Amino acid sequence: MRCALLLAACSVCFLAAPGGRLSAADAKSPLKVTWEKNYLTIAHDRLPGPIRIHYLEAYCRPGSTDREWRETVIRHKAELVSSSADGRVIKIRDTLEDGVVVEHTISASDDEVDFRLVARNPTDRESQAHWAQPCVRVNQFTGHTVADARTLVPAYARQCFLFIEGKLTMLPTEPWADKARYVPGQVYCPRQVDRNDVNPRPLSPLVPSNGLCGSFSADGRQIMAMAWEPYQEIFQGVIACLHNDFRIGGLRPGETKNIRGKIYLVAADVAALVKRFEADFPEQAAKNPG
Repeated sequence: MRCALLLAACSVCFLAAPGGRLSAADAKSPLKVTWEKNYLTIAHDRLPGPIRIHYLEAYCRPGSTDREWRETVIRHKAELVSSSADGRVIKIRDTLEDGVVVEHTISASDDEVDFRLVARNPTDRESQAHWAQPCVRVNQFTGHTVADARTLVPAYARQCFLFIEGKLTMLPTEPWADKARYVPGQVYCPRQVDRNDVNPRPLSPLVPSNGLCGSFSADGRQIMAMAWEPYQEIFQGVIACLHNDFRIGGLRPGETKNIRGKIYLVAADVAALVKRFEADFPEQAAKNPG
């Protein structure tokens, strides 16, 4: 079934139990998470294949929209602190070259992966770490190869969505930006973020209603969706990836900030997904009613 048919109804549910969660038969065991060499992998037999995430691809300075990428990236070193024997909880520590430390607790349950981050600046200098990129590879989930990912509108992108004016909107959006320092790709910047501070790929004039975005599986029966609070941008990339990049906003000397995120792996019930997202991220629901 084409994704467009799913969207028209926004309530079609193939696998869902009440509330958009998977039925008991499809949630016999929780998702598993592993992390190695800067890649986080989410796995379960019911998925079309493992979901690999470059976690994290980069920490970034502001002023990035029209600047060489190497001048934006703040180098960091990542280390695995602990990993539970059952594959459900991972703890990672990132140390940025400016001294900032970010602690990540990543927890898997039946149909979601939860992210809890604590970023702190123990130095006496202000940090320019304003945002960071978890690069979520969706090629296996959408049933496409990486080969076409650098075309203007790659095939996998046509199964991806975000919310514009409160409505689920499939890519490619209209208009479709095609000019930037680096092409192709598509960036969506929320109102609360300076448009000079996002990924240097084509920047859409469209403003997302919230930070919820995702893609439909190849058979249209499942959704992989993600959200962060706070978030910096939504970005369709060039390695068969979809980003919801989280925001830090810089850190004063001695300052600590908390950031949280979710990756949902649920049945293709859009209305239930939205309801769940709004319960998990009430700040974004309040800012973007309707």
